[in-house]
Amino acid sequence: MADDPEPERDPAVVADAAAAFRDDADDGEAILETLLEVDAEHETWTFDDLPLDSGTFGELVSRDLVAKTDGEYRVASREGVRAALEGRELSADSSEGEDESLSVSLSSPIAFDPRAAGALAGALVFLVAMRLLNVRSVFREGRVVSPGNDPYYYRYWMSELLAESNGLTDWSILTEMPAGAVGRRPLTHAANWWFAELLGGDQWAADMVAAWLPVVATLALGVLVYWLAVVVTDDVRVGVASVVLLALAPVHAVYSGVGFLEHRLHQYFWLGVTLLALAWLAVDVQRRRDRLEPRAAAREHLACPWAWVAALALGVALPLSAFAWGGSILLFVPAAGYVALKVAIDARDGLSPGLANAPLVAGLVVSALLSAFLHFRWGWHESFTGILPAVVAVGALAVVGLGEAWRRVDWPIGGLVGLEAVLAAAGLVAFRSVRPEDWARLWERADDLFFREHFGATETGSLFATKNSVVLEPLAQLGLNFYIALAVLGWACWIAYRRYEPGWLLLSIYTVFWLVLAAFQVRFAAQLAIPLSVLGGLGLVYLLAWIDLARVPRRFRESDEAEPRGLGAGRRDAAADGGEPEPSVVVPRDWRQLATLAWVALLICGLSLLFVPSLSAQTAYSDAEVAAVDAIDEHATQVDREYPDTFVLSQWGDNRMYNYFVNGESQSYGYAANTYDEFLAAEEPDSWYDRFDGRVGYVVITGDREEIPAGTAMNQLHGELGAGGNGTDPLEHYQVLHVDDEATAFAVVPGANVTAELEPEETVTVETEHEVSGETIVYEREVTTDEDGSLAVTVPYPGEYSVDGETLEVSEEDVENGETVTVE
Repeated sequence: MADDPEPERDPAVVADAAAAFRDDADDGEAILETLLEVDAEHETWTFDDLPLDSGTFGELVSRDLVAKTDGEYRVASREGVRAALEGRELSADSSEGEDESLSVSLSSPIAFDPRAAGALAGALVFLVAMRLLNVRSVFREGRVVSPGNDPYYYRYWMSELLAESNGLTDWSILTEMPAGAVGRRPLTHAANWWFAELLGGDQWAADMVAAWLPVVATLALGVLVYWLAVVVTDDVRVGVASVVLLALAPVHAVYSGVGFLEHRLHQYFWLGVTLLALAWLAVDVQRRRDRLEPRAAAREHLACPWAWVAALALGVALPLSAFAWGGSILLFVPAAGYVALKVAIDARDGLSPGLANAPLVAGLVVSALLSAFLHFRWGWHESFTGILPAVVAVGALAVVGLGEAWRRVDWPIGGLVGLEAVLAAAGLVAFRSVRPEDWARLWERADDLFFREHFGATETGSLFATKNSVVLEPLAQLGLNFYIALAVLGWACWIAYRRYEPGWLLLSIYTVFWLVLAAFQVRFAAQLAIPLSVLGGLGLVYLLAWIDLARVPRRFRESDEAEPRGLGAGRRDAAADGGEPEPSVVVPRDWRQLATLAWVALLICGLSLLFVPSLSAQTAYSDAEVAAVDAIDEHATQVDREYPDTFVLSQWGDNRMYNYFVNGESQSYGYAANTYDEFLAAEEPDSWYDRFDGRVGYVVITGDREEIPAGTAMNQLHGELGAGGNGTDPLEHYQVLHVDDEATAFAVVPGANVTAELEPEETVTVETEHEVSGETIVYEREVTTDEDGSLAVTVPYPGEYSVDGETLEVSEEDVENGETVTVE
């Protein structure tokens, strides 16, 4: 007859017994760890499964650390033994309290410590402040001047969709999006349009979305990063530190600052949701496993409603992050890698991969369905974006099934990982065979993503650029936190390999993935900054503990008091001894500690506080460039020009900005990128008038006026202002509109044809003065009449001309329309 199973003992009682055994026995801690490992691998086990001698086993039985059930054994309370190993004290009936605290920690920030909430609020205020560094350069006398070039592409499509829209509920905007918008970043354009419609749908609304949506999205991301850090580390101090380090990441500050409307703000937010959902699912399983046997932990995970909420969030976040930008399918790569390794460590630790990963796989299935709907029903993005998520979901199901079988046969886990790699390769080969066109397009996109040279754009360089001695570029882009987080990354990879730590496995995989991409192109360093901030936050708190200014983070703590798992995590739980909670941060006791704290803060934050304003300022437009826009816009209105006669030729990195404000056509800068440099190097700018062929209406030249090659178009325009000098003649088709050392603007005009009948072969002077930007430009031409005494000359300025002592009036219409004006 089978023995009646013994009920699970009170974890607090077992914790006391286990602590006593740990202290009394040689290698007591190692014995208890072994006991937990064996118990995790089997629902029940026998003495033969335990690699201990009979005397030690008898001691465990006599202390009621193991319980007998159906002729076999199990640990009396996994939570009690684990608490003893961690040095935590448990009160009576703590198992219920543990479950409740777990629910609060992972699912809801409702129960929180006011001091922790205040610290979080302060960190978020700092985050917003670091994103408002360009606010003065963005709001310019009625204009919202976004920094950088690419934001004007997104502002262009927002304006186009608003013009076609009939209001907030006009869903045809989503289902019948123009080809130029639907092919690469449909979610970004759709979201920008919707927010603008929500604010009224007019130009003011579009400007407010362009200015403030990046800041609002970054604030939401800050909350996600805090929550992610607390879920993984169980320490509110790490959460606050993570937000501060995100605020101080220079490259992220540039791409998410005020006015920087782009696909990135949407991508960063949904990446944060993805990481949080995956982390919640991972840590929920881990913490239930710490206090229950593996199968019961997995079943309890499945029974938790919040697990399915997290799965749904994952299912929505993955495809939305993918449909927000052109390199979309990359977002599924780390997710697929995480599932494969998560299944492996589940099988290694005795957890059923099927039960432990059911919500995760369900989320991937939802992502596949949503991706297919958005592509095949609404036509969003390219076909591989609608198909590959389904491939990932099917692959996840296959890997989970394989892991389940592997756990049952108890083969080495290394073989499972190798087989998963083989299956992944086979899946890619199959996809190439079944969908060759999609494969070719993917290969083309990969080549464009990793190996393109984009007109010298700095964002396409490597994070480890040799021109900055390899080690300096990460400091400029991510601050000193990069190297702190890199050390923690090594630790995280090690413990994910040694122990069941799916939360750290997740952060390790995503950090390594974005680190590899950033090694190709530094623009991916902004995505890297998100998981890196959590790793750096843990490292920063540990560093403060090392100098005795904070308690050691839970993950590094060998023996300490228990901490609550809510927003107030990081404080000692004083319920057991009736005392006051021990503070997470130690107040400096003397000037030495205060000086040390100041030194650490300066060391960690000082470089970023220099680089963030510096990099942000590089993307902002100067007063001279904005004044050039105003001058061009005023001229275009005055002479009633329409596109393409209002097209502005400029350096490619500024081209969208000029054209957005002058004519609204800021979709592409391709013509400027292919033409501008060649034009500036030309020796005869007037010869380009015919080459422009009505394609260019204005030219803006930027650069140092003191260092210009002589004889070039750049020198004749930017240096000599088209008035001639140093062996060059005044120009006929360029009318200067704005003059500044940083930026000079010209209107490209047909010019008025001035004619006269004078003495044969007589040299005469055609002269006028033109006021612009507070300067007087003397336009003077010396012309020789022909054998018949006829004089013909083209002039670019309206005004009063002196021709051989005679006065001639040339109107703006004459210059604009190429009219002939004759000297009487």
